[in-house]
Amino acid sequence: MAPHPDEYLLRVTAGPSYDPSTHQEVPVNGPTSTHLSSTHCTANVNVRVQNYRGLPHGSPTTSAYFSSPHHTHDQYSISFTLIPHTTVPGNVLVFGNDFDHPVRDRLPPGFGTALNIVKWAIDPGLDGDVYADEPYLYGPVLSSINVLRVGEKISREGEGADGEWRIPGYVHEDVIEEGGDGDGLEVRKRKDVPDGAAQRKHWFLNEEKRKGWEWEEGRIYRGDFFNPFLDFNQFALKLPGFQLSVLGYLNGQDSLRYVLKNRESGDVFFVVVFTLVPKKDVEKEDAAAAGKAEGKALEEGKGKETKGNQGFEPTADDLD
Repeated sequence: MAPHPDEYLLRVTAGPSYDPSTHQEVPVNGPTSTHLSSTHCTANVNVRVQNYRGLPHGSPTTSAYFSSPHHTHDQYSISFTLIPHTTVPGNVLVFGNDFDHPVRDRLPPGFGTALNIVKWAIDPGLDGDVYADEPYLYGPVLSSINVLRVGEKISREGEGADGEWRIPGYVHEDVIEEGGDGDGLEVRKRKDVPDGAAQRKHWFLNEEKRKGWEWEEGRIYRGDFFNPFLDFNQFALKLPGFQLSVLGYLNGQDSLRYVLKNRESGDVFFVVVFTLVPKKDVEKEDAAAAGKAEGKALEEGKGKETKGNQGFEPTADDLD
């Protein structure tokens, strides 16, 4: 019998590398961004999931994002603000999914059809090999990301090369619209990039036009990747005329990993991981955490008691 969606919770983590030890839990649908920094970039990441049923406990089930006119039908969003620390050629920065282990033996029937629909109707620039030992599906950021906004170029804060890159406070992590800010709008015009999102995505399907672009050091870029096809509430892929559930093919805590990276050098800018966690595993984690917290409280109580007794000298009356 296939598992039921109610038997799982979703956990979303993000980090500046593939290494899980560098990741932090993302406050899905929350008001704050997850800040990530590495040698390659400085970034803020926001994740929103409609009908969210997951961790951390008490997370909002939805976001005002899904009430905005352009997103009423979307199921999830990964949006980001990014400052590259060095200039990167336009054609090598990609966004997509990858795995560090084979998945070919666990792909559900109909997956090939689903992939063809995605390439035909959603992202013609998508490229990859799902049958490889380390499968991947990447698309150039310029043609794959739903919304791209080019911002101003800023300087490091601090003296010399050790100064930090900081995302300015005026950059709000709200609903992102296609276009530009400050001299970023002029950059788009200078490169003849179309104003509309759909037109820009189609325009950058041309490799030569991607090669004519640069992701500039110190420039602020904002992007949003979203769609109505991946339903994290039912753990199903819902494409035009085709639906595919993944629940029957799960194995323990399965993850879907998104990555923004330099495909040529392998440099990772950031990673976002969606993990389906069985509720029984969450209950064990909660019990272990509660036990650890109780033990810490007892130790702190003993420490206070010991400290309070220091310097105490009994009197004759105390010895009676």
